[in-house]
Amino acid sequence: MTLTKGRRSFIIGCGCTAFIKPRGQRTTEDMGLEAATKALLDAGITYDLIETAYVGHCFGDSTSGQRALYNVGMTGIPITNVNNNCSTGGTALYQANNCVRSGLVECALALGFERMAPGSLGTNFPDRPSPVAPFSSKTQELEQVLKAGSNFGPGAPRMFANAGQEYFNKFGGDIVHLAKIAAKNHAHSVHNPYSQFRSGWTVQQVLDSPKINKQLTKFMCSPTSDGSACCIVASEAFVHAHGLENQAIEIMGMELETDDPTSFESNSAMEVVGYSMTQRCADKVFAQAGFAPGKGRDEVGVVELHDCFAANELVTYPALGLCAPDAAHKMVDNGDNTYGGKYVVNPSGGLEAKGHPLGATGIGMHFYITMQLREWAGPMQAPALFNTVDRRGKYGMTHNIGIGGAVVVSLLRRPEFYKAGGADGRSRLGYNHGCECRSITLADVEKVKSTKWSPYILGRARL
Repeated sequence: MTLTKGRRSFIIGCGCTAFIKPRGQRTTEDMGLEAATKALLDAGITYDLIETAYVGHCFGDSTSGQRALYNVGMTGIPITNVNNNCSTGGTALYQANNCVRSGLVECALALGFERMAPGSLGTNFPDRPSPVAPFSSKTQELEQVLKAGSNFGPGAPRMFANAGQEYFNKFGGDIVHLAKIAAKNHAHSVHNPYSQFRSGWTVQQVLDSPKINKQLTKFMCSPTSDGSACCIVASEAFVHAHGLENQAIEIMGMELETDDPTSFESNSAMEVVGYSMTQRCADKVFAQAGFAPGKGRDEVGVVELHDCFAANELVTYPALGLCAPDAAHKMVDNGDNTYGGKYVVNPSGGLEAKGHPLGATGIGMHFYITMQLREWAGPMQAPALFNTVDRRGKYGMTHNIGIGGAVVVSLLRRPEFYKAGGADGRSRLGYNHGCECRSITLADVEKVKSTKWSPYILGRARL
């Protein structure tokens, strides 16, 4: 469990690659090098100042994290590889943040990447039962009490579709609400140069796309993707020592929660996919940020949540406390999930549009929220985040979940000592990477690599 009381911690640098179709065009070490280099440039530091690193990936071989980071240095620091299903990236950042908050280190790095296979997710170990098999079995059993009856299709979308159907049965709404969510995310992604899809599908186009199961169409589902993201977390003393007051974003709260018996014993398809797990995690995060029970949601302005399928975005609204339990479909109808509404949810386009490389997804969410709170998000920028009495402005929120299961929720905010002006990540990269995607060069790597580096290793990088 995260320390209730600990030091303040801040995201001081972040970087991201484009999320692309999984065609084997890039290696994980090259994608990791790009994201890490951008994050180090953004922070204005070299790899020598990183004291520990956590690297998330689900489909990489053992020690893939070391292989990627050895490109920027071989300093002997602890590098821990993390695998926690779709919440892998968030889990890696959670561990890095805890190292800083606890006082173990002043500066930690979280990196995530994935090189995936096309098509629906499957197991890499067909010779043994999958750890998510009980979740699949339970959701199929529960189909008999849902109005739509027996479902079909691949396991992951089937689980989340059943959760959406349970919501419909209890509270109203229908598949059109899922199409509205998906179309909203695809419309957002048009402005995101890092996105895998930028076609801006309409509600009707989403509904007309091929059926995956009874509730979901293809454009309501996140694609498999290749990509990488990186965040650097540091203490308040580190922020001031390196003059990062003009871009450091505070992690006000971050928690990781796993399943309790409710996931199976409540006979709820929504619980199978982590409804209460998300609820408990969010409540702990708001408490960590100093809010009384049930309070704080009105102070959130922008959210990146885990829309692996449109149905999960629907049920996550109430799980996070963004609306009443029966009001998720009303939130969609009222436009309170997009620009001009109460919250801007997934301004990046979300997983459905920007892509879902499992190890990178949770860290990528923090990249996008950090850019929002720096006001560097360009055409993706959520409006009025700082039209508040408190100069720190509204909070940004992330939600990263994986079946099996684990969820990471965080609250970010601009600190009270924020001071605009001077050199920042944009000047160090030479462009605003919050809303412009470029590749890196060897000259970029030279600026951030450690004094302890191997020409033998770096010479293998393909930039």
